[in-house]
Amino acid sequence: MRNMAVFQRFSRTSREHPTLVKMLIVFTVSGGGLMAYSNANNEMKTKPTEGDGKKKRVVVLGTGWAATSFLKNLKNSSYDVQVISPRNYFAFTPLLPSVTCGTVEPRSIVEPVRNIVRNKNVDVNYWEAECFKIDAKNKKVHCRSTLTSNQNEKEEIIMEYDYLVIGIGARSNTFNIPGVAENCHFLKELEDAQKIRRTVIGCFERASLPNLSEEERKRILHFVVVGGGPTGVEFAAELHDYINHDLVKLYPRVKNAVKITLLEATDHILNMFDKRITAFAEDKFHRDGIDLKTGAMVVNVSDKEITTKELKNGGEVSTVPYGMVVWSTGIGMRPLIFDFMKEIGQANRRALATDEWLRVEACDSIYALGDCATINQRKVMEDIWAIFRKADKDNSGTLTVKEFKEVLDDIVKRYPQVGLYLKNKEMHSLVDLLKDSKGNAVKESVEVNLEEFKSALSQVDSQMKNLPATAQVAAQQGAYLADCFNRMEECEKNPEGPLRFRGEGRHRFLPFRYKHFGQFAPLGGEQTAAQLPGDWVSIGHSAQWLWYSVYASKLVSWRTRTLVISDWTRRFIFGRDSSSI
Repeated sequence: MRNMAVFQRFSRTSREHPTLVKMLIVFTVSGGGLMAYSNANNEMKTKPTEGDGKKKRVVVLGTGWAATSFLKNLKNSSYDVQVISPRNYFAFTPLLPSVTCGTVEPRSIVEPVRNIVRNKNVDVNYWEAECFKIDAKNKKVHCRSTLTSNQNEKEEIIMEYDYLVIGIGARSNTFNIPGVAENCHFLKELEDAQKIRRTVIGCFERASLPNLSEEERKRILHFVVVGGGPTGVEFAAELHDYINHDLVKLYPRVKNAVKITLLEATDHILNMFDKRITAFAEDKFHRDGIDLKTGAMVVNVSDKEITTKELKNGGEVSTVPYGMVVWSTGIGMRPLIFDFMKEIGQANRRALATDEWLRVEACDSIYALGDCATINQRKVMEDIWAIFRKADKDNSGTLTVKEFKEVLDDIVKRYPQVGLYLKNKEMHSLVDLLKDSKGNAVKESVEVNLEEFKSALSQVDSQMKNLPATAQVAAQQGAYLADCFNRMEECEKNPEGPLRFRGEGRHRFLPFRYKHFGQFAPLGGEQTAAQLPGDWVSIGHSAQWLWYSVYASKLVSWRTRTLVISDWTRRFIFGRDSSSI
């Protein structure tokens, strides 16, 4: 009875003080080492915006990184938010390779979207449906429920909106290579990871049957990974550890028949990383026995064989048998985005084009975030005359250095490539650019004409780069757009953005700016490569523990943090699970 009374008191305390219980759990599991709770300010409330009482409807398509980040950071209660997605959960996709090999359980990395929004002071409703048409002209989206398998029973849902936020991500790009869609596994969704996990175990079980030839056994246990980017490399490393640390103990008769091959069309894997990381990763894979083939382009995939063409050595074509192929290279548009782009005149683009404020071009009330969109950064040289005219306040036809300085901040804010150019050229300000055209004796009274102004800024557009399709970019875009919505009315009255060089006044908001916090590449054997800002590179076991800490802190809730940390602990003690569930 005394124990029951203690339990009842603890239960009542946990309900009254949930934050204390969360902290107790994390301290218990991680030894107090994970205090990077980046979402602790989610309980901040924003006062409703004063208006006519009618809430503007914001329809959000998707529950991925961009959409979820937008929902988490939206605090203005003056909006009626409707979320539409066929997935009623958010998945922490960076841990999908860990799910494929049983290092982490699938439910440990997902959080129901209703849990994410239930404690917010914003009206948020979720609909488990899939949008198949966007009617930008009439501000409507057409959707169908995904809860029935009968196509005839799927009733169409039409929802009007004031603002539309598109964050449905992208799908794997097959590049129209024959057989890829029919015979390869992909690694974009949680269901993909679960399917890969079952297939790996299935290959080992089939290879253990007594009536197989040695040649057939080797074919079944040949695992091919296509794509030498971070996802492909991490999956190959996870699979190697899974096989050598866990499966060979359970299937000792077939361990000599296992082979892992990583195919990459370019000359090196991890091309977006520092060369030191690339060299280390390639050397480690060779030492681990992973067959790394660079300069090999896949041209066909049948149900049992994969054909590659060497980009060197005269374009030699070779065919090898396989048991499983995982395709992890490139992303493509979803059908909804493709159809919408044709409707608004963007049919020839590879992704939905937005401006620097994430608004879809030619659609003022539609925003697009994440992998489905790309920012069409405006070039300085396209606006060079408008910039010159705005700075030339006395309409003299020339600019003094003083007049030039008065618009410097607005130019740098509006055109991020200018700041990158100055940094790469080790210049302190745009005034330094004038020294190339006017010499070093640049004084306040020196004047430049339009042609000299063009000459000074002619090279800055060479620094323009597209943002990578990563979770880090999508999450920052979602947070940025939510902040804009939170302060929409305030910034209408007091704009904070740069000058409108082609119009009057200022832009409402500062343009979106991506801040890179670094990237990781787990290489197996409890070793990770980390590349952080400032050209800081770390490779080895210390970087692995940094990876554990960062990923645990970035998980979307305390529940998922606790589950993932417990999965890691379980794997250290008991190994990975090998059941084909």
